Amino acid sequence: MSESNVKIHINNLTKIFGASPSSMLPLVEQGIGKGKLLEEHDHVLALDRVNMQLNAHSIEVIMGLSGSGKSTLVRHINRLIAPTSGSVLVDGEDVCAMSDKTLRDFRQRKTAMVFQNFALLPHRTVIDNIAFGLEVRGVGRTQLNEKSYFWLDKVGLAGLDRHYPAQLSGGMQQRVGLARALACDADILMMDEAFSALDPLIRSDMQDILLELQKDLRKTIVFITHDLDEALKIGDRIAILNQGRLVQQGSTEDILLRPADGYVRRFVADVNRTGVLRARSIMALKWQQEKAQNNAVVVQEDDTLRKVLHMMLKADSFNAVVTDEAGKAVGHIDADMVAQAVNY
Repeated sequence: MSESNVKIHINNLTKIFGASPSSMLPLVEQGIGKGKLLEEHDHVLALDRVNMQLNAHSIEVIMGLSGSGKSTLVRHINRLIAPTSGSVLVDGEDVCAMSDKTLRDFRQRKTAMVFQNFALLPHRTVIDNIAFGLEVRGVGRTQLNEKSYFWLDKVGLAGLDRHYPAQLSGGMQQRVGLARALACDADILMMDEAFSALDPLIRSDMQDILLELQKDLRKTIVFITHDLDEALKIGDRIAILNQGRLVQQGSTEDILLRPADGYVRRFVADVNRTGVLRARSIMALKWQQEKAQNNAVVVQEDDTLRKVLHMMLKADSFNAVVTDEAGKAVGHIDADMVAQAVNY
């Protein structure tokens, strides 16, 4: 990972809730666990010396079970929560050391947030909700209207500008929340369980909308979820927290094929790998010409294993030639490689 591509550095971040958090730091540094700190000292260890780098222009998913610290972590990025120790650097600037004025400007211009419960203002119309962040920044009326209506259309709500939140479905309300965040044109978009309250089909639609928008936007998106399928679908990289500690961070392939420990292994055990893993992630990198001699099918690097399997079965073949976008052979896959990946 190129250092120049890192947008957010989270350095040794610890957050303790309780009457005297600072006095508990030595115990945390000595390795006391979350359960023991609560039982013996009546303090909650929410984040335990987390070190993480989040890349620019990518969807960085932070996930874990309830109580793992994921929502606490994302709220440190715009200092809605102040750390007990550690730092958060955004473009090299320490958010934890900002003055009140600098922090206000940072929150208004550098970051935007989409919440699970939509957080819309019920007395304002859809278009006025979308415009709210721009109003706070003092954007002129002409530009405000142009941007608000642009994002209204982008999220598929054209014609609903004068409706009120109560007149919309949950999925529509979340689209308004997304449009409001995007209208501010912030570098960093933080989404805390943003789609968790939606029905499965609507949730899938919102994921598709986000992925489609990201192709053009290239924002730094920090996406919090407890749903592994959602993480695997939208994440360029995934970070898994457990009991306030970062257990593993990496690509989908890293998480599925190279789990860091038993916790991650159990976490991903029930994933249908054929729909997630790509040909590039399991192919033998060295192309061997003889592999083409046994009725090999031709697949592309980004094809899912499901598609590779389908093509192999259709051609009654045990081998596949993997090609890049230009059609150049870059590797091969055989049936044993597929079986090993699926049954890891």
